[in-house]
Amino acid sequence: MTSTDGLTGLLDVLQAALDDPEVAPVDLAARAHLSRFHFDRLVAAATGEPPGVLRRRLLLERAAHRLVTSDRTVLDIAVEAGYGSHEAFTRAFRRSYGFAPTAVRRRRPLTFRELELPCPSGVHFQPPGGLRLPAARQETPMNVLQHLVDHHVQTLTAIIDRAAGLDDQVLDRPVTVSVETIDEQPTLRSLVNAMVTQEEHWLSALRGGEWPDESDRSMTGLAARHAVAGRDWQTFVARTLADGTLADTFVDTTCTPPTTHTLGGTIGHVITFAAVRRTLAIGALRSAGVTDLGAGDPRPYLDRVARATTD
Repeated sequence: MTSTDGLTGLLDVLQAALDDPEVAPVDLAARAHLSRFHFDRLVAAATGEPPGVLRRRLLLERAAHRLVTSDRTVLDIAVEAGYGSHEAFTRAFRRSYGFAPTAVRRRRPLTFRELELPCPSGVHFQPPGGLRLPAARQETPMNVLQHLVDHHVQTLTAIIDRAAGLDDQVLDRPVTVSVETIDEQPTLRSLVNAMVTQEEHWLSALRGGEWPDESDRSMTGLAARHAVAGRDWQTFVARTLADGTLADTFVDTTCTPPTTHTLGGTIGHVITFAAVRRTLAIGALRSAGVTDLGAGDPRPYLDRVARATTD
């Protein structure tokens, strides 16, 4: 068994105990088939925190997430976290976060990661009900850019391989744009909505939330939605790049069953699918006589940014 396997086994015991915060430490050790002494020693050595401290922190992180993503009472959430009263929970929460539980509902975080309390191990509560271990290695922005290029080259190789099995009539036939893998029967409105919803969707997933409300598809409504989601998406990407957490994972609670993704993979996903939709939307605008956006090529923008940083 590797050290990672051993840590995972210990954390499995602690994760299961989150729903039973009153379980005694000796019983917790027994679930891991260890004496209380050895269980405490192993958890402290692996995570830098005694089991009781680690468990209380994880319960507070879970409680903070539930405060943000549900309308349940503070007392209900406090009891689930193992506190006997609203007051005791508020004191513990304020001591750890620096503000009261009700304040987190007034200032909802950009992502659930902002609710993670400092710790030496990098082990945190991960919505909807799991634990997140730190990534074994980290990705840099250059790694992700290279991965995107590698993905393009490999996909183009596969396209050529598949096309080699087709006859000349098919190969030379005029292409009718096929977007079944992107959107079904897209319109300019549906493309714009899909791009805005994509920002909202992934931000909600990163907060441990549900699918966003996309009912307002008027251009005024879409502009208002994008003003918020676009800003928050840019902020999330900037923070992820600055923190070097591209390889970290989260659970997408908007899909069934919930699926685990990396932060870098999610950013790459949005860039790729948004580029296709953006190109289609700009083409639809051109057909409507709006031509000032050109082809939507990012190169001129990137060139201008590069020049601005060197001037």
